[in-house]
Formats: sequence, structure tokens, C-alpha cells
Amino acid sequence: MDFSARHLLGLEGMSREDILYLLDTAASFREISEREIKKVPTLRGKTVIGLFYEASTRTRMSFEIAAKRMSADFVSLSAAASSVTKGETLLDTARNLAAMRPDGIVLRHPSSGAPHFLAQRVDCAIINAGDGAHEHPTQALLDLLTIREHRGNLESLKVAIVGDILHSRVARSNLCGLRALGAEVRLIGPPTLLPRELRQWAEVTHDLAEGVRGVDVIMTLRLQRERQGANFFPNLDEYSRYFCLTEAVVRQAAPQVLIMHPGPINRGVEIASEVADGPYSVIMDQVTNGVALRMAVLFLLINRSREVVTAETEAPAQATPLRRRAG
Repeated sequence: MDFSARHLLGLEGMSREDILYLLDTAASFREISEREIKKVPTLRGKTVIGLFYEASTRTRMSFEIAAKRMSADFVSLSAAASSVTKGETLLDTARNLAAMRPDGIVLRHPSSGAPHFLAQRVDCAIINAGDGAHEHPTQALLDLLTIREHRGNLESLKVAIVGDILHSRVARSNLCGLRALGAEVRLIGPPTLLPRELRQWAEVTHDLAEGVRGVDVIMTLRLQRERQGANFFPNLDEYSRYFCLTEAVVRQAAPQVLIMHPGPINRGVEIASEVADGPYSVIMDQVTNGVALRMAVLFLLINRSREVVTAETEAPAQATPLRRRAG
């Protein structure tokens, strides 16, 4: 099979076949990280720029390690230490970086649609590392890879996504990927943190114990405290009382349920420590699989990144049903 995508901007609209091809490729790269010498020459001579306008630990390090294990050069740039602080726009920054002829740019940006904007204006591969509250495709793909690793496939699995769904790009990408692979998705959270536009795509409930009953996977989301200025709930104590994943709640799920979290974790707020570190947790597997998945993404995109930008690719970005601006 030929993977024809030029960029990775999101999972919305991505075919089941392309998602499975990405997961299969990632699975084939996983053993490289188990070797004594964790490096292959596959992307030798290629350059990847990490352009992060928001703080990140796991995603940034995961991309950097993935690139270096493929022998690519990875240059990381944070907005706080760049000409952005002097007023330079995203487009000007990207054009200057593109003039240095990188083969790919990994972009995290607080505005939804920023990677789509760049993809139409520079001639290297653009990889979305999280845009606003829109999508985080590599996180969702590594989540899918982890579920498949433990369950074999996702067909007919029941998956609960719990917490601050309103602000979660992880939830939106996972919703697209899980549905494409045939999983049944439930969204659980307070009414103020469950956007109406997603209710057509998944079953919705505000009762945590009821929502996780019988599910095969529970995906808990970080409560994004930095985006809670609009008072979506009275206080953290009340939020954790109703939506913190505890051992008692987990007992309502199917036997051997998988517990997932994209990190960073607010212990005692959205998930109890005994659950995060418990026997059903695959949170560290998610981190490990993130490197293999990002190696696969770089491998599949980088070698076709020199195509000339055409008039057709300059068309304005179209708003999508799942896209929204970060609150």
C-alpha cells in the first residue's frame, strides 16, 4: 500500500486503511527502541524542525527521539526563545525556517487550524503536534496503537473518553480514529465541558459510573486548568468528586479494562494515583509507543516533502465540524 498524504494535519476524514497503514508501520519500528544501538540510517541527511508555541514535554521529546533514532537532524525552537517575542508572525517564522530547507516542520500552536495554514504556504511536510482545541493526531494514533497492541483490534470495542472534552484536541482526534476503526465511543463529563457538536458522533453521559459500565477502555483527559477562566464548574473538589477515576469506578468497567491518559496527569483531580499506577494502566505504554508512531509518521512523510506548492494547494482552509478555537 502507498501512503499518499503529504502532511499529517488531523484524523478527521482519514481512511481506515491509511490509519491501519500508519499503525502497522509504527509496529514495525517498535523493535528499534529495544536494540542496544537505537538508531537506523533511514532518514540520514534529513532535517526536521520542532516549532512549539505551547509548552510540551512528552510530544516534543518523543518527536525529537523519533527523528534521531531515524538519523535525521532535529532542531527544536520554542516561541518564547524566538523572534515571535519581537512580533514576528507564524507565517514569517515558517517562511524563514522553510528557506533553510528543512524536510519537515512539527508544529504545536494554540490556534486551531495553524498547521493547515502553514501546509498551504511552505513546501515541506507539516505535522500537527496539537492545534488549539482542534486535533492532536499523533497522540490519537499512539493511543490506537496501544489499544490494538493489548486487544488485537478495535472493532466493536467500547471506549469511554472522560473529562475536559471541550478543550481537548486529544478527544477530537481519538473520536475520529476510534470511529474509523469501528469502536463504540462514549463521552463522559460535566455538561459545561461536553460540546454539543460532538454529541452526534458518540453516546454522551454526565454520570461517570454509568458511563464506564462495561467499557473495554477508559481514556481519562487532563483537566486543562489554564483554560478554565469561564468557570465551567464550581471548584476542583467538586469536579474530582464526580469525575475522578477511582478504583471503585473502574470496577464498573469490563474485566481487564485498559486505563489510558495522554499526560500530564493531575493526580487526584481526573485520576487517582492507585488507578494511574495500577495493574490496568497502560499509560507508560502510550509514551513508549509514541516514539515508534512518530518514527512511522516521519518516515512516511519526509521523503515526499519536496513537492512544489501549486495553485490548487493555495486554496483557503475550510472550517471542519470538529475544529474550534481554544478557549
